[in-house]
Amino acid sequence: MSAPSDFRKDFEILKSGEYIYFDNAATSQRPRQVLEAVTNFYNTANANPLRGLYDWSMAATDAYESARKAVADFIGADSTEEIIFTRNTTESLNLVAYSYGLENVHEGDEIVITVMEHHSNMLPWQMVAKKNGAKLIYLEPDEEGVISREEYTSKITDKTKIVAIGHVSNVFGVTNPVKEIAEYAHSKGAVVVVDGAQSAPHMAVDVKELGCDFFALSGHKMLAPMGIGALYGKRELLDNMQPFLRGGEMIEYVTREDATYAELPHKFEAGTVNAGDAVGLEAAIKYIQNVGFETIEAQEVKLTTLLMDGLAKMPYIKVYGSKDPKKHCGIVTFTMDGVHPHDLASVLNDDRVCIRAGHHCAQPLMQFIGAGSTARASVYFYNTEDEVKQFLDRLSKVREVMGYGA
Repeated sequence: MSAPSDFRKDFEILKSGEYIYFDNAATSQRPRQVLEAVTNFYNTANANPLRGLYDWSMAATDAYESARKAVADFIGADSTEEIIFTRNTTESLNLVAYSYGLENVHEGDEIVITVMEHHSNMLPWQMVAKKNGAKLIYLEPDEEGVISREEYTSKITDKTKIVAIGHVSNVFGVTNPVKEIAEYAHSKGAVVVVDGAQSAPHMAVDVKELGCDFFALSGHKMLAPMGIGALYGKRELLDNMQPFLRGGEMIEYVTREDATYAELPHKFEAGTVNAGDAVGLEAAIKYIQNVGFETIEAQEVKLTTLLMDGLAKMPYIKVYGSKDPKKHCGIVTFTMDGVHPHDLASVLNDDRVCIRAGHHCAQPLMQFIGAGSTARASVYFYNTEDEVKQFLDRLSKVREVMGYGA
């Protein structure tokens, strides 16, 4: 079995060790196998998929549909027809909001989300609620980010039509009880939409086991190129939804007055598709499967434990979320007394340490925890213990740089 550090040789950007990259919750790095897969596609099969009867186009079609099958297998979908390629999680969630939400949520209905949601799983539902006269209900977590059973059973009611929830919080790193919430939501007749952007790169996902109706993911957070994502939807729901975008390829027949749409999944994929990056996503999935989620999770827990133990020795640091490193999914969000997170990140950048600072596209959560912004360090399997130690050493000197003395 390969050690996590053995995989670093595949990441050109990490080879020099010049920078410590702890912003993996925002986007991951890409191994050479993914970059080579994309380059090979353009070098050998650069043609529009689904449109040509010549060799290159048919090869492009095969590559594109192979990527779709890889995604379906990766998350346990029943069929490739349930996998829609999009640009990212944000586009996937907007597709559901526009094509399902606007048609199925009506005045007086309720949509339930959590206050922890990334804006991508909040703004589309705000839009649906405002347009259709529905009410948006927020689930609130405890101080460790946990949504209790009492919280969701009291707020998911017979009026609830949609429950939209992040599988893993991009601030707390907590894994939400999606399966239990989905079971309860379905008992009330609601449809469950899951933002899987932060879970798919870090843990095995089975959409049937979760019991969700829709599941969205982004390739760029799981070693794939930017600009490719996927939406899983139950076939019976997708069949009855209108297309989000209209134009080339998603049609079956067009007259001057009307059009009929292609079968799933193509009716949701208008225009020339992003076949090259879909190929990259398949290569990323194969790479993750080669590493193994057991290895990924073990390395993340090891690094998060070391990181949180080090932060606990700094009395001017406050860490948000659980005290248990196993419940952070590699994400550690914190503040430093007297130092704005943006200043903190800037000082660390001078030491070539990359972390995220700000509201993390989760402003309502920042308001809920009483912080205008926070700093976030997020690790992945290719990060090392030595990097964590260097990070802690450089972090311990930030206040001195800011004029607080030794």
